[in-house]
Amino acid sequence: MTPNAASRSAGPSGPSRRGFLASTALATAAVAGGVPLLSACGGSPSGSGGGSSAGKDAKKLLPTFVARNVVTPDIPAKNGSAAGFTGELDLATLKTSVPKKLGKGGEVTVMAPFWGSPPKDDNAYYRAMNDLIGVDVSWQNQDGNTYDQKLGAVLASSDVPDLVVIPSWNMGGKIPSAIIGKFADLGPHLSGDQVKAYPNLAAIPTDAWQRCIFGGKLRGLPLPAAYVTNIVPLYRKDLFDKEGYDIPRSADEFMALAKDITNARAKRWACLDMKWTAFNNFGVLSGGEKPLGWNLVDGKLVYRVETEAYLEALEWTRKLFAAGVVHPDALLGKSSATDPGPKFASGEFLIYNQDISQWYSRSAEQATQNPDFRVWGMDIWGHDGGDPAPWATQPANLFAFVNKKASDSVIRDALAVANVTAAPYGTKEYMATNYGVEGTHYTVKDGVPAKTKQGNTDVLNTFTMIASPAPTIAHPDFPDVTRGMVEWQQRMGAFTKKSTFYGQQITEPTRYTNLSDNFEQLEDDIVRGRKKISDMQQAVSEWKSKGGDKLRDWYQKLLDDNGPAQS
Repeated sequence: MTPNAASRSAGPSGPSRRGFLASTALATAAVAGGVPLLSACGGSPSGSGGGSSAGKDAKKLLPTFVARNVVTPDIPAKNGSAAGFTGELDLATLKTSVPKKLGKGGEVTVMAPFWGSPPKDDNAYYRAMNDLIGVDVSWQNQDGNTYDQKLGAVLASSDVPDLVVIPSWNMGGKIPSAIIGKFADLGPHLSGDQVKAYPNLAAIPTDAWQRCIFGGKLRGLPLPAAYVTNIVPLYRKDLFDKEGYDIPRSADEFMALAKDITNARAKRWACLDMKWTAFNNFGVLSGGEKPLGWNLVDGKLVYRVETEAYLEALEWTRKLFAAGVVHPDALLGKSSATDPGPKFASGEFLIYNQDISQWYSRSAEQATQNPDFRVWGMDIWGHDGGDPAPWATQPANLFAFVNKKASDSVIRDALAVANVTAAPYGTKEYMATNYGVEGTHYTVKDGVPAKTKQGNTDVLNTFTMIASPAPTIAHPDFPDVTRGMVEWQQRMGAFTKKSTFYGQQITEPTRYTNLSDNFEQLEDDIVRGRKKISDMQQAVSEWKSKGGDKLRDWYQKLLDDNGPAQS
């Protein structure tokens, strides 16, 4: 998303999630990440034995869901999608979702990852938010690129801030057990009807809250995300329309189209690496988080790399490379393959897959310089021309935690902060959290908010990371794109399935931590022709013998003891 985006879209679950986060500065994104966490109901508190959040008592820990009608979206959420807002923004009609300050004037220190240069401590945005909430929030921003190192050191010390933001991909090693040992049980304040004291938190979807159960207690505050896959096959609709290309509906049709598009002499290729889309087209279990890769099939747990669909998706992607329809940059690993904007805009390739947020960002960056440019998202198709079978991602992957030593008044002040930052789009609190102070940090022209230079300095990934509302996509400057994004999620959501451990917080025993580390590199080597499918089959066989089968038994016991997710 661009700095002027008004959107809380899901972040990527693919391998580039860290790079995505850094490039967008997490301006308003509810992100998806990757490393499983310890959330044991009867699991080992040391983190070595692993555990799950799906214990039989988990349901009673969850906050009561109370939908809010403060603002009605133009496109209501459906099938796991975000809600969509297409209308122009009228500051005079913004709703109030927090009628009185819940903060009692105390001080709350917050440590969070930050990408870029943090603003000065006493900036206008911080002052305005503190005044709105009634809490003096003091920020300890840390470099997001090295956050795991800082996090480990802080949690190993006795000097832990009142609130700590932790993305799931920073929760390896001893972090899971530290979460249980260092952070407060928020259940007495939020479980069941207790959450009604914080109406914006009560409106957060239940499955996002389930991801906040750690060590048998409700410890986290979530940033919810749409569980529909966030990886979209984006294409140049303007050039498709000009050339008369039809949208493919099967693997064979895509290959035929790709060959038709490609003309190496004219420096035009069909696509970049389409592996992520292939996984969706062939119905491969999610690789975004290890527990999602397991699914119960005919009474036996099966891991994603063991499936025929996994091998078929790799083989199809390999054939695209072998046919010469993939842009050479993707083969050579050049930066333009991870930053596709310029060459996509110039028409060197017409299709690539990335996070859904790029549907908007590509449109916005070309709007003035290339008015004919139009990017759109292809529906996921079944590889054989039938219905697609994508798998759900996780409904929350970034969390804020309250220090276990915090007083009751500090906990209540922290929840007051979260109740404001979780305000829905179209409210005064949302605009304050995501845009700052009108005139100082943003202006609105023709119903479209745009950050000023000061806004792009001050209003960056701080308050937006403490808690957020249900997933929302809102781009009043591109209403057709907003509608396209949400309706794409809704169509794909109608076919989306949830694997056995969907929504749970799970950490695997430490002896299995690195068991699957080499698969991703081998995937990339295979699709580029450097390795063979038989090499993957051999790797899977070795994975089983080196611990995969024992890990399966561990997951089976977890399932037998706790059952599937309660959401």
